[in-house]
Order: sequence, then structure tokens, then C-alpha cells
Amino acid sequence: MSWAARFRARQYVRESLWICPLAGLIIGGFLALLTRQADTSWTVPAGWRYAPSTASTVLTAIVGALVGLIGFVVTVTVLAIQMATGTFSARYMRIWYRDGLLQATLTVLVGTASFAFTLLRQVTSTTAPNIGVTCAGALVAAGLILFLLFFSRFVHRLRPVAVSGLAGDIGVRMIRTVIQVAQTGRAATEITAGQPALTVLSAGDGAIQAVSFRGLGRWACKNQSLLILQAAVGDFVTTGQPLVTVTADRKLPANASRRLRGMIALGVERTAEQDLAFTIRIMVDVAIKALSAAINDPTTAIQSIDHLAKVLRRLGSASLRGRLEFRDQQGTPRVVVPGRSWTDYLSLAVTEIREFGATDIQVLRRLKALLEDLRGTVHTDNKPAVEDELARLAGTVEAAFGNSVDHDRAQQRDLQGIGGPRE
Repeated sequence: MSWAARFRARQYVRESLWICPLAGLIIGGFLALLTRQADTSWTVPAGWRYAPSTASTVLTAIVGALVGLIGFVVTVTVLAIQMATGTFSARYMRIWYRDGLLQATLTVLVGTASFAFTLLRQVTSTTAPNIGVTCAGALVAAGLILFLLFFSRFVHRLRPVAVSGLAGDIGVRMIRTVIQVAQTGRAATEITAGQPALTVLSAGDGAIQAVSFRGLGRWACKNQSLLILQAAVGDFVTTGQPLVTVTADRKLPANASRRLRGMIALGVERTAEQDLAFTIRIMVDVAIKALSAAINDPTTAIQSIDHLAKVLRRLGSASLRGRLEFRDQQGTPRVVVPGRSWTDYLSLAVTEIREFGATDIQVLRRLKALLEDLRGTVHTDNKPAVEDELARLAGTVEAAFGNSVDHDRAQQRDLQGIGGPRE
């Protein structure tokens, strides 16, 4: 199995809403059989003993209640999908699918229902699964606790700012990887390469979700070649579009195209695995949707900018120069990959918010505070991009408020957009 196939399999398992509940269904039935063995091996205290009629009634009630509760959890999940696509960002759904608490809740509820249903078959006119009924009660309590935690999380995540905060936290965790790659792969210089020995074409359509850079480097070293990727992580490619150009002075293996394609994972949409811009995209989506005429909630946009600020501040500490090259131990370039520069990340984060919020004074003031703070904290190489964005912001202010009585206020900075304490 190729690296890309394993990556897609991991993604499918993490996002699936049926694999974990199915495992719970199987494990629940198996545990019920184990409790039957325990009942025959151990003598339980008098407080754990149940009359057959009582055990049958309790287990029947548990099965019925859990089926209804599972249906309610599914309904809440569908509601979250509707809210995410209509109010937040459709890209947020990939985060919601992976919520561990959602999958744990469904798994425990389905497993408990399977456990109780299997125990019902052990009830006879003279005996009852005493240990099993007690364990079923404990599992019901655990399922209810998980449900309450899930419901609380769901209610809190109905807020757009919670979506931005969650995306921002994911982005902060990814920054370490982005900076590590930038420090490992030096800024690409002009490379004198011979004629391409092979051009690897895409065998399907989809967005590039992840790339095995380590695997590509090992393959290039083994075959004494140079690999130049023609598309970046997050780009959408179509069938027949070039993915990798291979330059080599020796004959390449017959399976070279298949091996190299197997190190580039394609999918229906982008993921946050190696794509920091995807998490920034989610936060920007929330902000510009809040600034739309249909919603008109600039304060939500301000809150999204707050979470963008924590990502940009950390990201700006490194020198990100775009296209990178990875060399072997002898210093020979082996892999050249398209990479995003600081300018790319910064323009993604602020351009659309500035355009959609051009007539909203608090958005302009909050953006100015963000950019001025970045100017004083980012890496020296990144400061020209910040100055450029400040100049663009000043031009937007002049165009929107040049003849307004609030022109002076629109030029000020405010960490709260408007109403914050004067500095």
C-alpha cells in the first residue's frame, strides 16, 4: 500500500461516524458474553441479585432509551452541519467530523445498547445476568455523562467565535511543523537542471492533501535525481496535470511514476494536516460571512481577527520565503517544493476582511492594530509585507472615509475595533 493510500485510510477512519460505533456494537455484545461467564464463576452479593422479571424490564428500558438517545445525538449532529454550512464555514465540517467526543459518545451509547440487548437473551424464567445488569447500569451512567459533555460542547460551538478559536488552536499547533519545514528546506536558489527525464502526471482529480516529503527525498537520493513538485499542498489538480518533474542522468525505475504518485495524497477537499492556509481560510470565512449584508455582524469579524492575530504573530517569527529546496548530506538539491511565503499567509488573512469590511470602522481599526503589532514583532524579512498591507489599509480608509466626519476615527487603531481604551 502506498503512502498516499495509507494517508487517505487514516483520514477516512478519523472522519468516519460509523467505524467507532460499529466497534462499540461488536465489543458490547462480546462483553455481554463475558459477563455471562462471570455470573457462572462468581457468587455475587445479595445486593447485586435481580429477579428475572426485574432484569428483563431494566434491560428492555435501557435498550429503548438508548435507541432514542442515539437518534437525538444524530439529530444534533445534523443540526451542527446545517449551522456550519449556513453560518460559519463549510470547511469547518472537516473539524466537526473528527471530534473525538462525538465519536466516543456514539460508541458508548451503541455499545451499551448492544450490551443490554445481548443480556436480554440470557434472562430465563429462573435466572438473570446479575453482573451484566449492574454493568449495564454503569455503562448507561457513563453514556449519559458523555452525552452531557457532548451537548455542552455542541452548544458552545454554535458560536462563530468558537469556530474561529478552534481553527486558530489547530493553526497554532501546525505552525511548529511549518517553521520546521522552512528551517529544514532552505529558500530555493536558481538550480541548473538538465532535461527532464520524467514528468509524473496526476492519475485523478482532487486537492493535494499531503505530501511525503521524506519519502520523496529518499527516492531522489536513491535514484540520484532531482524532483520538482509542480503543485503545492492545497492546490487542486486534474487528471493529466503535471505533479512532479524528475531530472536525472541515469535510467529511472519502470515504476517511478507509480511510486512518486503514491507519495502525493489527493482528496475531495483540503485538509489541515499540512495546510496551515486551510485553517486560516476557515477563520477568514467566518469573518467575511459575518460582514455580509445578510448577517451584518462586524463584532464577530473582530473576534475572528483576534484569533487570526495569535496565528500570524507566531507564524511571523520565522522567515518564510516561499519555494523551498531540500538537499542531501552532500548538499545536492534533491526535492524542490512550492511553499507559501509570509506575504502569502498575510494577504490570505487580511485582504478579504479588509475588502468586505471597507466601510466598517471597527474592522479597519482592528486591522490596523493587528498590522502595527505585527510590524513590531515579526522577523525582519517579513516586515516589508506588513508595511505593504498597512499602506493598502490606509488607501482603503481614504477611499471609504476620505470625506467622512469619522475619517480621523477610521485612521486610529483599536484592539477591540471600537470602544477600547485609548493607548
